[in-house]
Amino acid sequence: MGKKLKIGLFGFGCVGQGLYYVLNNSTGFKADIVKIGVKDKTKKRTVSKSLITYDKNEILDNPEIDVIVELIDDAAEAFKIVSTALKNGKHVVTANKKMLALHLQELYELQLKHNVSLLYEASACGSIPIIRSLEEYFDNEELEKVTGIFNGTTNYILTKTINENLSYPVALKQAQEKGFAETDPTSDVEGFDAKYKAVIISLHAFGLIINADDVLNIGITTLHENDIKYTSEKGYKIKLTPIIQRLANNKVSVFVAPRFIKDTNQLFNVDNEFNGVIVEGKFSGEQFLQGRGAGSYPTGAAVLSDISALSHGYKYEFKKHVQKHAEGFTNDVIIDIYLRYNTTSDLEKLKFTEVSEKYTGTNYNYIVGKINLQTLLTERNFILKNKLFISLVNDIVTLNNGKPITKASLKKQLINN
Repeated sequence: MGKKLKIGLFGFGCVGQGLYYVLNNSTGFKADIVKIGVKDKTKKRTVSKSLITYDKNEILDNPEIDVIVELIDDAAEAFKIVSTALKNGKHVVTANKKMLALHLQELYELQLKHNVSLLYEASACGSIPIIRSLEEYFDNEELEKVTGIFNGTTNYILTKTINENLSYPVALKQAQEKGFAETDPTSDVEGFDAKYKAVIISLHAFGLIINADDVLNIGITTLHENDIKYTSEKGYKIKLTPIIQRLANNKVSVFVAPRFIKDTNQLFNVDNEFNGVIVEGKFSGEQFLQGRGAGSYPTGAAVLSDISALSHGYKYEFKKHVQKHAEGFTNDVIIDIYLRYNTTSDLEKLKFTEVSEKYTGTNYNYIVGKINLQTLLTERNFILKNKLFISLVNDIVTLNNGKPITKASLKKQLINN
């Protein structure tokens, strides 16, 4: 039987209330919430006023509190809370993927220095226990790839566009009405949320602490009816997928982009707000996990799982980071993409190394071929500004052979296709 913990909770929104409900309706585990720190003094609360505080130090400096649970939206403020708590010798549970991804190195060092535990299962893929699985089950096995659907909001929107042929704006509005998308959905639909999760998972899967700014995230905001039609005619679905892959030189490539999924892929039937994760091990092969990627109770359950683990003295061991399972991170790789473009000048900006398919019409042009990932990262703003749409045609990532295509050979390939 683990120790009965005293909890200081920051944030009482969707996830905070979900945790409160799950904690008070769990039969196998008990812990007490001593104080709940909130910001808005005008908002009505569903708990006793005696539990509420507007002073974060009332929680952080309380010697009675063993565990700080951080569930607020503000990543900068969340980092102040979490880092202070760790320095004060308190264990921390958080669901804030942006805060973690932007400060992984500092937080990793703080845990070691102050001999405390920071757990964050709820930060990646909701109710799917991906981080614990990587830490425990795959702790020594060399992994080849981790991919999947890490964001329920975009998956809901893409499900509606393909399955029901809704336009992107209509599907987004529906997602907002159902509470799956925020009023400002930028983090979800531009792929930032999935990128932050991919950065966190990269640490536990491959032992790498990666700068989030170095990771490409292309979202679904430029998705057009012509792209949806192309996808449906080919029998694909579009999913926003992070790809975290080990390469032949033992470096790892990490990026987020829409992707055409065939019906033979496990992710094909992961629809609506659900998430799915595929882990490929060198010896164990492919493992598939599916679950709700968001929501009050599923995320609350993931937070509670971490709190329960803390009561038994659990810590992440970061074995793959300590043992240096990978040589580093790279964007110098070749990927296969579909690009819907406006004019040939777009192709001069986005240089393909090989072209396999091309179509030119009055109002619709696309090209399918190979391109360097670094090119997309460099030209990300150009892609968004000009409303170009990019989708991976598969999840194959290969090392760059150092032979970029020339203008003459590109022109020849375009003519032949």
